[in-house]
Amino acid sequence: MTFPSAIRLRHVGKTYANGTVALDDVNLAIAPTEFVSLVGPSGCGKSTVLRLIAGLSPLTTGDVQWGDISRDRLSFVFQDASLMPWATVQDNVRLPLRLAGVPKPKAEAAIANALSMVDLQGYERAYPRQLSGGMKMRVSIARSLVTQPSLMLMDEPFGALDEMTRSRLNSDILHLWETQRWTVVFVTHNIYEAVYLSQRVVVMAARPGRIVADIAIDAPYPRNDAFRTSPLFNDYCRDVAQQLAEASLGMPPLADLRQI
Repeated sequence: MTFPSAIRLRHVGKTYANGTVALDDVNLAIAPTEFVSLVGPSGCGKSTVLRLIAGLSPLTTGDVQWGDISRDRLSFVFQDASLMPWATVQDNVRLPLRLAGVPKPKAEAAIANALSMVDLQGYERAYPRQLSGGMKMRVSIARSLVTQPSLMLMDEPFGALDEMTRSRLNSDILHLWETQRWTVVFVTHNIYEAVYLSQRVVVMAARPGRIVADIAIDAPYPRNDAFRTSPLFNDYCRDVAQQLAEASLGMPPLADLRQI
């Protein structure tokens, strides 16, 4: 691949102390402002890839190279909203700013802006127990946005939500991505979600974790419900499903991905 990279994983491997090989020779280049989803069976290393990019776990082999963005401009949205139950929405969103020592006046403006971006104005003084699952995830996303990141790592953030809420948040995330121009690496088990959101869907296989397909989703943005019901959408979903089925049968990695 010759396009400029925001992040490039080169021959990345991860082996745990018990001998489990989580990743083997993973090569992946992600362009600035690109939206890339990782899909694959449980245990294929999707979340491990995110943790290695974020520096939350050491590499065993290979390296992660940074291009047009800095690791300091990274935010991570986890599977669970992980809110502090004793803190208000405002104080939960404030947490990364407090840890960074941001002065209160500047922090207040940033919090208000982040909550506005996820449509939670008026809930500043609410507590997590008073919020729905979708609203809790919005708070988690606002907490990630408040630092004005350029790279968003999202690890199945909508996996525990009902389909209607998930669909709505998919559209909200796409709108934010289009306006904020983040680089996004998004992990999901949901083929439909991956195709709807992404410019590329990267398919992984397990034992060991590796990339077996990299599918470009050549559909224009903005995307809406009409795209979800289109023949083009269905075709891409079938392509990804086929690659996943082959990955489950132990297909080898794509040779050309090893040449990155």
